[in-house]
Amino acid sequence: MSIENVGWRDAGIRSFAAGGLLLTSAYMGKHPLIALGVGFIGVVVIGTALFRVCPLYTLFGFNTNSPSATRPN
Repeated sequence: MSIENVGWRDAGIRSFAAGGLLLTSAYMGKHPLIALGVGFIGVVVIGTALFRVCPLYTLFGFNTNSPSATRPN
């Protein structure tokens, strides 16, 4: 049984978005608390892209992972 609920396109979009958030966080020197928050969100988003599991998708019943794209067990 596969619990992956993030498809490859969704993971790619998440990776780019997380990269943007992390770069934004790196350049927010004047606002360290906001930079920390943005960086944390970026790390969470890149984690969901790498592991292809999104807790919010599970909570709301979404699944962008197609059955033909899953890895064989």
